[in-house]
Amino acid sequence: MHDSMAYADAEAGPSELPLWKSWSGWIAAVLLALLFLVAGVWKITDPLAAAVRMAQAKVPHSLSLAAALGFGVSETVAGVLLLVPRFRRWGAWLTGLLLIAFLVYIGYYYNDLRGEECNCFPWVKRAVGPAFFIGDAVMLFLAAVTGWCARPSRGLRGALLTLAAVVVFAFASYGIQAARQSGIRAPEFAAVDGRSFPLRQGRVFVFFFDPECSHCDQSARRLAALNWGETRIIAVATALPQFGREFLDSTGLKAGLCLEPEPLRKQFSFVDVPYGVALDDGRQRAAFTQFETPDVFDTLRQLGFVK
Repeated sequence: MHDSMAYADAEAGPSELPLWKSWSGWIAAVLLALLFLVAGVWKITDPLAAAVRMAQAKVPHSLSLAAALGFGVSETVAGVLLLVPRFRRWGAWLTGLLLIAFLVYIGYYYNDLRGEECNCFPWVKRAVGPAFFIGDAVMLFLAAVTGWCARPSRGLRGALLTLAAVVVFAFASYGIQAARQSGIRAPEFAAVDGRSFPLRQGRVFVFFFDPECSHCDQSARRLAALNWGETRIIAVATALPQFGREFLDSTGLKAGLCLEPEPLRKQFSFVDVPYGVALDDGRQRAAFTQFETPDVFDTLRQLGFVK
């Protein structure tokens, strides 16, 4: 009898908590859940773009996609757990661990990343600097408040089913994106150096860049050092087109300059520059989101685009 009464008490909802504590826990949990759900869902619905952000934040390119999917799943699961009262304390622990991991990582690479966009949360522009650590400390405080105000979590099976569902969704999303990337057909022509340039004849490498982007500058210099043979290169300025030719001259990249990026951007959708597309008779053979590792150039050689 006493055992059943104790079980009933344990099953009671958060209404048994003091009102101020219940409201504090809900407010902190909802705020954190919104942030982490937006960040996590963005990563698992657009993992290729998230992988680019990871690589720009010093994650090794070979691990960037796995990191994007891993953090996307973790953040999404944390957000869901925070919204379910019986899972909330677990969600607070997971959120706290993720925030601590972010803080340690950014602290380790602080000198390299200082002033760069964090890209942790989409649409939230945060440059790496003192304010970044303050913002994450505030979120860490919210996680502590959430955990303190929450009742002990229960129902491990339900939490694991949530994790499994998010993992399946993440891999399905990646599969769909990867399938869409292969075999994209280029427009028939592009405006290059004031003339109509045929994109569906032979091998063409399209390089999207921003003249003020340091990553683009480094990538263009690496591309300029390759032996392209008969492959033609088109450089597409996505911003500040008036500085496009100066950019090519300074980096040494021998390419035709396209100052009308929208038709190509619409066909080859991407999030950020630098971005490259290898075309063979107008059909996309491969896409490149970074140019800092040898495997990129090995792929170009295997495809016959460079010697």
